[in-house]
Amino acid sequence: MNNTEKLDTHQKALQINLDAKKYGTFAEIGAGQEVARWFFHVGGAAGTVAKTISAYDMGVSDAIYGPIDRYVSGKRLQSMLDYEFNLLLERLNTKRGDRCTFFAFADTVATHSFTRKEEGHGWMGIRFQTECHGAPSEIIIHVRMLDTQNVREQEALGIMGVNLIYGAFYYHDQPEILIASLLDDLSRERIEVDMIRFSGPCFAKIDNRLMSLQLVQQGLTDAAMFTAEGEVVQPSDVLYKRAVLVERGSFRPIINTTLDMLERAQEQFMAEPSMKGEQPLVLMEMTLRNLLSESGIDHKDFLARVDILSALGKTVMISNFGRYYRLVSYLSRYTHKQTGIVLGVPSLKEIFDEKFYTDLEGGLLESLGRLFKAEVKLYVYPWKDPSNGQVVTAENMQVAPHLKHLYAYLLENQCIESITKHNVEYLPIFSRDVLARIQTGNCTWESMVPPPIVEIIKKNRLFGYQSSSMDCDQI
Repeated sequence: MNNTEKLDTHQKALQINLDAKKYGTFAEIGAGQEVARWFFHVGGAAGTVAKTISAYDMGVSDAIYGPIDRYVSGKRLQSMLDYEFNLLLERLNTKRGDRCTFFAFADTVATHSFTRKEEGHGWMGIRFQTECHGAPSEIIIHVRMLDTQNVREQEALGIMGVNLIYGAFYYHDQPEILIASLLDDLSRERIEVDMIRFSGPCFAKIDNRLMSLQLVQQGLTDAAMFTAEGEVVQPSDVLYKRAVLVERGSFRPIINTTLDMLERAQEQFMAEPSMKGEQPLVLMEMTLRNLLSESGIDHKDFLARVDILSALGKTVMISNFGRYYRLVSYLSRYTHKQTGIVLGVPSLKEIFDEKFYTDLEGGLLESLGRLFKAEVKLYVYPWKDPSNGQVVTAENMQVAPHLKHLYAYLLENQCIESITKHNVEYLPIFSRDVLARIQTGNCTWESMVPPPIVEIIKKNRLFGYQSSSMDCDQI
């Protein structure tokens, strides 16, 4: 069958059942055995299913997979995959290993129930061989279930599981197609995939940071996150009940101004009364708009930006949040602690530009209501107008006459606050100018970029770097 032909869930499950080489275990906790059910339903499951199991009782689950604090977690999923795959090999490798490639599929989820009304979510993964006796590879995802009825959540999970298993078997050499196929017979209104991680020999050349970008690009989620070490993370694992400070930018490249904005804002953020005893998560956010060029999104350029943020020890978030109130709404899913947003005067002007809110019934007022909900503050870095040298701050920034009282109200109530201890020498530095100097061999850019980043750019020839014939030490 054509590898790019789009099949429905029934066809995918049947094709796997008819492939005598694939044989494995299904372990599902939390929503019935909805994935395994598909393989029994379409027929021919005896050639695919070695075992199905649902260890619902916590004591039973602990006895099989080991004790754990959180049953719906990446750690529980990993222990399920470890146990079931190793047990499969132990019991069947001698008997069937020469003619089968083994797999273990697992999920652990929390859906709506009579006692649980929160949003459904879960972890799902597959460990699989691509050749007999071969080392296994693995794909792990985290899903948010957006249906409001338990039976619909179960249905969506069953389809998602079949899509994941089919993708692992037939699209493992085309990860972008694999990611897109996860929503076959589904929609974003029903389910969201906000984390994916590939590992093992099949994916030795895969960069999981690019796969996170794919989730956002292809619309499977609104945002994806990874640490400075390059590890993809599920948002709630790092955001849950934490204060958050976010700086949005293109970071092409990081300049002295960028870091000064963040460091001075962080000082003011930490001085807030509500921050006593808190250790905030600092996020560097890049939106798809920040990454787009005339030719689309350049993956090499994206990784260059991520590498320099990683060198500074920063957690990175990729999002499609064009508007700041959407960012705030996203963060509030996971935390109700203080949220700080670091931005410059030009971005603040955009927030108060009514033309961006014609799609909202309440226009600008609605957008501000969503933005400044509980515990949100904007920290605004001054801007030096290159045309006249005037320094514009949050206090002297001009808004439309009919918005002056509204803006004054937000200033008075400290929803908007100027970053006060900024370095005035950094105000004339702009990323686009620094980038142009990097690309034309004008070494004066080196004084505008943090020293560790200068070395990385030069060593790895990032952003179109051209070496200079100038003696920079004499400038």
